[in-house]
Amino acid sequence: MSANAGIARAFARARVPLGIGGVVLVVGTAAWALIDRGSDTAIDALTWLLPTGLALIALGFLATVFAPVSGGEPITLASPVTGRWVAFNSPTDKVPSHGTHGFGQSYAVDLLTAPDADAPPPTPAGGAFRAPEDYPSFGQPIHAPADADVVAVVSTVRDHRSRIGSIGTFYFSLEAAVREVRGSRGMLGNHVVLRLADGSHFVLAHLRRGSVTVAPGDRVRTGQVLAQCGNSGNSTEPHLHCQRQDIARSAFAAGLPWTMGPRGIPATGDVTGG
Repeated sequence: MSANAGIARAFARARVPLGIGGVVLVVGTAAWALIDRGSDTAIDALTWLLPTGLALIALGFLATVFAPVSGGEPITLASPVTGRWVAFNSPTDKVPSHGTHGFGQSYAVDLLTAPDADAPPPTPAGGAFRAPEDYPSFGQPIHAPADADVVAVVSTVRDHRSRIGSIGTFYFSLEAAVREVRGSRGMLGNHVVLRLADGSHFVLAHLRRGSVTVAPGDRVRTGQVLAQCGNSGNSTEPHLHCQRQDIARSAFAAGLPWTMGPRGIPATGDVTGG
């Protein structure tokens, strides 16, 4: 393992404990000072525990944005979708592709159905909170990108309405903080985690509630339908989010590079399939 890979994994493992520890210190110290307002001890503790808590929160944030990438040789996987899909937040353009290393997202990509060869995927007009059924990606089949073992499944998170436009984006930003506190279930929504042949893991996320057809312990084959595309978790509109990571638990995972055969992961705005 390279030095950068070791640092990346250390940050990935420490990110959540740092954030939780910082919040506990800040909230606990503030509560102590309010309850015991006449105590010099509480005031003295506030002067050093509060900055310590804020520093831990800051370190947790820095670990999500500025940690080095784990790097390594990418592995080639089959496309998890068929037909025409357009890529967004692609690692072909930048790493981390989603602006954060948190939840193993360093090399993640988002895919949306693009049924028209000469146009991007249609986005329904008429407001920020459209039903997921209004979007062409919703309900599309999602396939296994390799022969693999299923190690984790979540399939009961609701498919929420879209979060588009200025109002929707603002609401989405407020939601995101709450979803991160809930961990992988809140961020990824319904998802499947596969263990690949090399021991790394692949995640297919934002799936439709109740659509997952596999369970932990199952062995799947390349191209097998695993679920349908949905709009669960930290998602603005129905799409597939997929990524490779080192361990099964995304909240503590470091993202790993991968590519999509035969033409690679499309850049943002480019189309895969046809």
